[in-house]
Amino acid sequence: MTYQPAMVPPRKSNTTRVVLTVVGVVLALCCVGGVVGGFAIYHAAREATGPAQATVDSFAGALVARDYPTAYGQLCGRVRDRVSQEDFVRQQSAQPALTGYQIVGVNVTNTNGRVRGSAQVRFTPQSGTTLTQAFVLVKEDGGWRVCE
Repeated sequence: MTYQPAMVPPRKSNTTRVVLTVVGVVLALCCVGGVVGGFAIYHAAREATGPAQATVDSFAGALVARDYPTAYGQLCGRVRDRVSQEDFVRQQSAQPALTGYQIVGVNVTNTNGRVRGSAQVRFTPQSGTTLTQAFVLVKEDGGWRVCE
């Protein structure tokens, strides 16, 4: 009697399964990294523009409330040296009354250690038409100031 080996089915390779698993894990890590990185960038941008936006919000709110001494206090030293508080109040009082405002955008830049910013505010006068005004922002004495 002769020996006949049993038919053993060929062994399937797990290469495809391993490759797909590795690709899936890499894609999942990339997605998680993208979400975490995006959140970090958003948080850093919000942290950079937040104080500047607060200054613009205070300044614009004071103009709408016709609280000109408070608005004057938000101006940079260069402007306050050129315009007295009394002149500022007189100039602003001559302007049409405002009923509201919306901060359209705030940008902050740091170029070679010189930090500057800008803001766009859309004011609504009593006439109902809107007026968008750009403000230059400077960092002065550790805080943001509206300048020019």
